[in-house]
Amino acid sequence: MLLFTLSLPAAAGLWEGAREVQIPSSLDGELQGAFFYVPPEAEPGGAPAPLMVALHTWSADYRQAASAAYLAACKRRGWVLIHPNFRGPNHRPEACASDLAVQDVLDAVAYARTHASVDPKRIYLCGASGGGFMSLVMAHRAPDVWAGVSAWVPISDLAAWHRHCTAQKLGYAQDIERSCGGSPSQETEAEYRRRSPLFHLAAARGVPIDLNAGIHDGHLGSVPISHALYAYNALARANGHPEAALTEEQIAVMTQERRVPEALANENEGAPYRKGRILFRRQAGPVRITLFEGGHESDEEAAAEWLAEQTRH
Repeated sequence: MLLFTLSLPAAAGLWEGAREVQIPSSLDGELQGAFFYVPPEAEPGGAPAPLMVALHTWSADYRQAASAAYLAACKRRGWVLIHPNFRGPNHRPEACASDLAVQDVLDAVAYARTHASVDPKRIYLCGASGGGFMSLVMAHRAPDVWAGVSAWVPISDLAAWHRHCTAQKLGYAQDIERSCGGSPSQETEAEYRRRSPLFHLAAARGVPIDLNAGIHDGHLGSVPISHALYAYNALARANGHPEAALTEEQIAVMTQERRVPEALANENEGAPYRKGRILFRRQAGPVRITLFEGGHESDEEAAAEWLAEQTRH
């Protein structure tokens, strides 16, 4: 793959210290922007450093200001960071977990490894909301790349999210339709499933994956926590721990009543996240699910702390 960069002025403010680069797609040649940060000690020829690949949210692109919190976390640790575009907002077929979008993320990894000294055993992936969705997609599409994947408030089933967005009169329903060729139906079912990570997570077996959801999301936010909970169940079973899966009744209580069932109330070990305490946490092999007091939000520092513990063998 031909790799080159069109260097643009450094981003002002929150992205200070990162370079804005353009990466050509190895599939169709279309340039995808990215913010790229390399600590001085990890410049080419230097000591190999972990790489964080941070993904933008559903309606954003790589210039998203909120994602600059990942940059701060990487600066504190001496990590390389790339925050790539992967066809921008998810409102067209070329985006939303398309083959083009998947390759854009992999091209960004290749770019970072060419232009920085990267430890191949410590390549991390993280994102929230639409970035959490794409993180789960990449976990099953390229499981051999990642030492760890941290997905926050993710979407896992596009048809289920379409139903929720339609009922709540959220414009994301139209985005999904434009991406998948229409509303959910017999004619579009295969496309919805193809783009939804929930149905393919068995391919991510063995990948350390950290799922996080705010207990109030879907009520005070746009993505019901059932998306994270069902993704956890699929991964628990894929990793040989069906006994650790949550029951339908437990998922219903958590999602609809915004509380943890009394029988699970003691499964809440862990330091509080930036915006809320841990309400429920369970491990199933390499997979962890955490519900925290909060809504549709993420904690980039907590994500980095968990990722720092992961190494690909």
